[in-house]
Amino acid sequence: MPRGVEWGTLVLILASYGLWFSALFFLPDVSLALTVGCLAILAALHSSLSHEALHGHPFRNRGLNEALMFLPLTLFIPYGRFRDTHLAHHKDERLTDPYDDPESNFQDPKTWEGMTMWRRFVLRLNNTLLGRVTLGPLLGQVSFMAADWHLWRGKDRAIGRAVLRDWLLHLIGVALVVWITQQTPTPLWALCLGAYASLGLLKIRTFLEHRAHADCNGRTVVIEDRGPLAWLFLHNNLHIVHHLHPGVPWHALPRLYRENRQNFLEVNEGYHYRNYRQVIWRYLLRSKDPVPHPLWPSKP
Repeated sequence: MPRGVEWGTLVLILASYGLWFSALFFLPDVSLALTVGCLAILAALHSSLSHEALHGHPFRNRGLNEALMFLPLTLFIPYGRFRDTHLAHHKDERLTDPYDDPESNFQDPKTWEGMTMWRRFVLRLNNTLLGRVTLGPLLGQVSFMAADWHLWRGKDRAIGRAVLRDWLLHLIGVALVVWITQQTPTPLWALCLGAYASLGLLKIRTFLEHRAHADCNGRTVVIEDRGPLAWLFLHNNLHIVHHLHPGVPWHALPRLYRENRQNFLEVNEGYHYRNYRQVIWRYLLRSKDPVPHPLWPSKP
């Protein structure tokens, strides 16, 4: 992990805020559709930068990073809860676990067998890329909030207080974002639509980041994309590199991958795509994985 302030990351964070303010103030007079699109892209970039912050960038000080990312441009996910669930996700031996991986979309086969037909239909639809982008943000939010509700109501009061604290801080941030928006020509519905669309954009990245595989490193993908989506996701498409080296900042990931490409592809058992065009072409209207975890019955 680099020492000192990562100035490039800091400048990008400040630029994302500046461009977001500019979009709110100046774009509605040009086009509300353009406003929503730009807000979606900037909120998605802010989420990617929040991911950098929770991994220790641009400052080595956690409090400074959290203060820097305080405004929730995506509106729906508290930074503190994103931080805690994502760091739990980095326990690679638990990747794709229906219970212990907070970011898994797999279901326990026994749970799947007991589901109603309509719920199965929705989850199967969510397993296509089109479904994940359009329905995924809503389904993910409902699931996320339900899990946090159970944590808040659970027996571990320390965890419950932490969850409540993160949500209260988040609501303060949302109130500030709403107040800022009200000082501009941008209507609140455009802000909300842009935030939802940003989560849809991010679902393109997370759609196939992990697969069911017996080896934990074989569960994590590499997408060798160099286009706009790779930059929007801050090269997190090189996902096995990030999981093996979570302290490496976003701008160092491509070089690290290029210098060790064959090794990374051997480590992740060849779980690899050329670019996001290939992903979209293959999975826009069909599932990559079954909803019930295909290896779960064989797990101890």
